[in-house]
Amino acid sequence: MARSDGNRTADVDAYLGRLDHPFKAEVEAVRAIIKGVDPRITEQVKWNAPSFSYKGYMATFNLHATRHLHLVWHNGVVLEDPDGLLEGSYPDRRMTYFTSMAEVEARRPALKALVRQWVELMDREG
Repeated sequence: MARSDGNRTADVDAYLGRLDHPFKAEVEAVRAIIKGVDPRITEQVKWNAPSFSYKGYMATFNLHATRHLHLVWHNGVVLEDPDGLLEGSYPDRRMTYFTSMAEVEARRPALKALVRQWVELMDREG
């Protein structure tokens, strides 16, 4: 699994300070949720968007879309998703979409569970 380049929170802060996106508030909320799950999760700007890692790339925003907030789960196929947050049948990734802050809040527990599951899986793999 690919490794990240380390924690670059200041770069992400600067990037978000310049970001002009209709779902900027949702980006910041999802970012806080992901980072709040485990202090070992790192972030950086990768593929021109905030990206999160823990022992490999976990998830990256795709900010080209403007009708919703799009989060790409790298290797998301390894995650169990009883809440139906992960979409797509790609061999190497899954997607999560948010269309409002209310949806981010409603899906907060499921999002936290997926991030927690990722950390646990990576810890088991070493």
